[in-house]
Formats: sequence, structure tokens, C-alpha cells
Amino acid sequence: MRISTANAYNQSIDALQDRQTALVKANEQMTTGKRVNRAGDDPAAAARAERALASEARVTASQRAVDASNNAVTLTEGALGDAEELLQQAREQLVAAGNATYGDSNRAILADHLSAIRNQLFSVANRADGAGNYLFAGQATDQRPFVDAAGGVQYQGGDGAALAGSGEPLPLNMDGQGPWMRARTGNGVFETRAVTATGGAWIDSGRVTNPSALTASTYSIQFSVAAGVTTYSVLKDGLATAQTNVAFTPGQSQSIQVDGMSAAITGAPANGDAFELRPASSSLTVFDTLDRAIADLKTPLRSNTQIAQSNSTNLANLDSVLGQLGAGRAQMGTALNRIEGVTGRLSAQKLASQTERTNAESLDLTEAISDFSNQQTGYDAALKAYSMVQRLSLFNYVSP
Repeated sequence: MRISTANAYNQSIDALQDRQTALVKANEQMTTGKRVNRAGDDPAAAARAERALASEARVTASQRAVDASNNAVTLTEGALGDAEELLQQAREQLVAAGNATYGDSNRAILADHLSAIRNQLFSVANRADGAGNYLFAGQATDQRPFVDAAGGVQYQGGDGAALAGSGEPLPLNMDGQGPWMRARTGNGVFETRAVTATGGAWIDSGRVTNPSALTASTYSIQFSVAAGVTTYSVLKDGLATAQTNVAFTPGQSQSIQVDGMSAAITGAPANGDAFELRPASSSLTVFDTLDRAIADLKTPLRSNTQIAQSNSTNLANLDSVLGQLGAGRAQMGTALNRIEGVTGRLSAQKLASQTERTNAESLDLTEAISDFSNQQTGYDAALKAYSMVQRLSLFNYVSP
């Protein structure tokens, strides 16, 4: 078989180029630290790496949404904490208003303090997150949630909280109706009030003594004074009960119990005085509570009984709205715990995606160094073989 010199040259060049390509590829892998630098290097591994990269991008986008929720919830929880602190200050003012040595001028000063606190609370309720979104606006994130109208503060936000697009229902704000506008009246189960109080008696906020005996009825406690004897009768929804013409000792505090409820009436009721126990409702607002307390403190020439009755009622209402704000703050605390859990899961998913991508693309450095050394040796051998083939010419032998 005849083999031409040109054919030997071409074969040597082809082998040299193949060796050089392999050497360059090995060098690129060592430089980048990746076994797969393009899809052609390993199509299956490249597809795995691409899927892992897409998963990592989704996790990163979800984490941005979770971070936004974390920021909003932290701000909301802080705002509710500020509101609780302000209401505690308001409670101190109301407790001070019960001081027997205070006159109308002293109570007017306390009313001014309450007005200042009320204005601060209104600012807190309309607090934004710094990006133009209101913390308590619900679905209407860009609209001031509370308006101070003639009839009192009104809520104009959207129902329900805005949620982050993270795959999990994480809040970006809060529906302000719950913490600010829907506290329970009275003691949370029932409320007491003086219907007619011309004498010197007042009723406290009451307490539940037997939850299983509670009804949804309204009870009226009516007093009668005849020949120096004071009695009371209890009516249920306007109908007489077994407690009829029960003796009452004026000047003392006496608990009246009916159907799982107990309320203490203190002082000396007059003939025809009436007090009422009715089921509580979720209609008490932070601002109405303070407005009513301010109005009471500014009313002059009230009797000691009227002052005691209004202080008792206003303190009970204030405690109720404080509890409602506390419940809202606890809700935000729960959301923060959920956010922490979601962040942990996303971190785990991201790590898994990164690990999968690394496994698909990574390079065994020890094996790569060995392969590069082998490729380099082979390339050197190919160069030597080519140089020898170049000398295989008749002219190299016939030349002088």
C-alpha cells in the first residue's frame, strides 16, 4: 500500500489539532472550575444545571416577597406596640381622674392630655411603610385607612390584608378594622350601663360567674324605695324573674347575680333608678372610647356618682380596646414566626438547587489535574511526531 508524504503530514496535523483541542478544553475546565461550560460538553448535565438554576431563581424571587412581608409586618407590629403604649398612658389619665380631690379644672387638664394622646393614636393608625403603602389599609394599600369625620373616626380601607406573592399567604399590611374598630363592649361578654341614675348609685363592668348559664337576653335591674326600704327587681327581656323586690342595703356595694353574670352596684339608688345588662357587641373603637372619655372629663358640675360611673365605664372600654390591640399585635407576632419558617424553607430549597447545579457542573480538581497532565504529555508527543514527519522528505537525504 502506498502512503504519500502529504497524507502523513495531514494525519499528523489532525492529530496535533485534536490534542490541542483536548488540552484547551482541560485548561478551560481547570480555569473555570466547571466540568460543563456549554451544553455541548454534557447535554444531560447541562439540562440538570439549567433546571437547578431556574429553581434557584424562583426561590430568590419568593425570598424578595418574603422580605417585603417581613418588613411590613415588623413595622405593623411596632405600630401596634406604640398604640398600646399610648393607651396605657391614657389609662393612667383615667385612673387619675377618679381622684376624689380633683375638681372640674383638674379633669379638664386630663381631658387635654387624652386629646393629645388621641391625636397621636390617629397618626399611628394612618402610619405608612415609607413607600406610600399604609400599614392598616388592608386591600386598599395606597389609601389612608382612617378619616376623622364629624360623627367620629371612620375606616375607609379595604377588607382583608394585602398578601405577598411568595406562594404562601404572607401579609403585606393589616386590615385595620380588627385592632382599631372592633373591640368588644363592656367586659367582652356583656356590658352594663345606667339607664336612670338620679340617686347615688353606680354599677361596675361586671363579670361572668358561670359561662354555661349565659343567655343572649337583656336584663334590667329596677330599684324601688318606699318607706325607707330599698328593693330591686330583675327583668329579663322586659319580663319579671324570680328576683323580685329583693332587699338592697344602700351605701354598700352589693353584687347582683343573674344567669351566670354578676354586677356590683355601689351607693344609694333612688326610687326609679334602673341599670341594664346586655350582651356585648364588637362595635367599640379606640377613638370612640377616647372621645367619650374626653367628653365626660370636660363635662362640669357632675356628681360624684356620675364621675364614678363614667370612670368605671371608660376604664372598662379602654381595657377592652387595649386587649383588642394586643390581639392584633399577637397576630403580627404569629405572622413573623411564619415568615421565619418560610425563610428557612426557602433557604433550604436554594441550597438544594445550588447543590444540584454544582453536582451537575462541578469539576473533580484532582481528576482534572491528572487529565490535564495526560493531555499535555500527549500534546508534546504529537508535536515531536509531527516534527519527525516533517523530516521524512527525499530532499533531506539528497541535499548535501
